[in-house]
Amino acid sequence: MKSTSKILFSAIALSLIIFVSCQPTKQALIVSYNVENLFDTISNSGNDKDFIPEGPKKYDTEKYYTKLENLAKVLSTIDEKQLPDIIGLTEIENRQVVKDLTEQKTLSKGNYHICHFDSPDPRGIDVALIHTPNFKLIKEQIVPVYTDENKRYRTRDILYVKGILQKDTLHLFVNHWKSRSGGAEKTEPRRISSALTLRNVTDSLLSINKNTKIIIMGDFNDNPNNTSLHSALGAGKPDTDSALINIMFPLFDKGLGTHNYRDEWSMLDNFVVSQSIIKGKGLRAVGNGIIFSPEWICYKTNKGVLAPARSYGGQRYFGGYSDHFPIYFYLKK
Repeated sequence: MKSTSKILFSAIALSLIIFVSCQPTKQALIVSYNVENLFDTISNSGNDKDFIPEGPKKYDTEKYYTKLENLAKVLSTIDEKQLPDIIGLTEIENRQVVKDLTEQKTLSKGNYHICHFDSPDPRGIDVALIHTPNFKLIKEQIVPVYTDENKRYRTRDILYVKGILQKDTLHLFVNHWKSRSGGAEKTEPRRISSALTLRNVTDSLLSINKNTKIIIMGDFNDNPNNTSLHSALGAGKPDTDSALINIMFPLFDKGLGTHNYRDEWSMLDNFVVSQSIIKGKGLRAVGNGIIFSPEWICYKTNKGVLAPARSYGGQRYFGGYSDHFPIYFYLKK
């Protein structure tokens, strides 16, 4: 009898092991989205006079909540089977607008935690990162970016967040580099300053552990082949031996992009990851980055191009989503 019980117990235990081992590992969804001037209607930064009811855009409570609902709809339908685990946001005014976004009905089930610091941007726009409880936060801090050796002039900060996802430690960086307003060549040095500052941090992390899992995201206001991303940061193409890999490069090489200006595409939004995210142990990227661009978040230009449907064009209100498409990819063990 005892022998029979042992055999039965062993069989049950073996069955459980096989059952557990055969269960699919949940994919983690990582998203980056420039949400195009997500401002509240309260004048509190000194530089947000356009985004108040009395301002030239006539930006009122109804338009603000339409904006929140639109953005939440986009983020919640990137994958209709699951909400994103981690979302990097650029062009947000403050922590409160991010909180309002996470409390929208379509996102509220995510129970998102907010990582955010006020930046020195003269327009009062910041970056933020939100994550579900699946990601266990360890650290959040800013990486200040100076544009001169004496550290007198400072551009937008980079947000650094460290945490654990599915037992793997991730180092996340959310960026919004200097825009091209005023000319791409004239403003390039500031983007290169951001790239070199970030490169110093990632080089340091990789020197301690070459298998460090790094994910860099955001709006870089440059394409994957521009000096800031490709040379200064050192973000190469997939299937190269670069320490950092830009997983949006393949789509860029196909002529695709996340931002459209006068019917010309630019891949301003990028994911740059360390080699261990590509082919290391534990969590790894499932393929390359993807652009989320369903027709319902687009408008048709005069040339028939489906481009991101934005909220505003100058002072004209269109009631759209953003002037950028979001990008995403999956992590899986």
